[in-house]
Amino acid sequence: MSNYLAVDTSSAHLTVIAKKGENLITKFTQNCAMRHSVVLMDEIDAALNEAELTPAECDFFCAVTGPGSFTGIRIGISTVKGLALGAGKPLLGLTAFDEIAYNVNSKNFCAVIDAAHSHFYAQGYGERPFGAAYLSLEEVNSLGCPLYGFEDLPLQNYTKLNISRCLPVAIERCKGNLSNSVSALYVRKSQAEEGRK
Repeated sequence: MSNYLAVDTSSAHLTVIAKKGENLITKFTQNCAMRHSVVLMDEIDAALNEAELTPAECDFFCAVTGPGSFTGIRIGISTVKGLALGAGKPLLGLTAFDEIAYNVNSKNFCAVIDAAHSHFYAQGYGERPFGAAYLSLEEVNSLGCPLYGFEDLPLQNYTKLNISRCLPVAIERCKGNLSNSVSALYVRKSQAEEGRK
């Protein structure tokens, strides 16, 4: 399977990838938070047209499922589900942690994503693995391992990856895990949920 459309709306940025055979088209928009719903379909159309790919020719559709922007995640997943349903094709769900982890050449590390207000989503790999967690700045800096992500973060021992190059690598590593559905990865409750009594 070599043809696909993938979207990442989980962060403040937007990545859309259309791949047909060996032709890989990447559309990357920085700082479009709160505008994913306005920008996404135009970027999908542009990527598909440039790749000379139609939804019917896609072998699967991929969405990054989080963690990150609650609204952005829902927009990306619902868009990809609609395209997959219309084309009768399977889905691939990847987490933002997958995007990072499959682009790191280290045995022991932690993937980190900005969760705002001096907190981070984190997941550990290697000798001391841990599942998706919501950690404070102090907790992340005390992990004692190399940290990787794709944002400018005020962390010790941190390496920033190129987000626009991470998604295709993760897709190639995970495209055997296709499904009929994908679900959002929410590591914590939204502010609205936390504010309910």
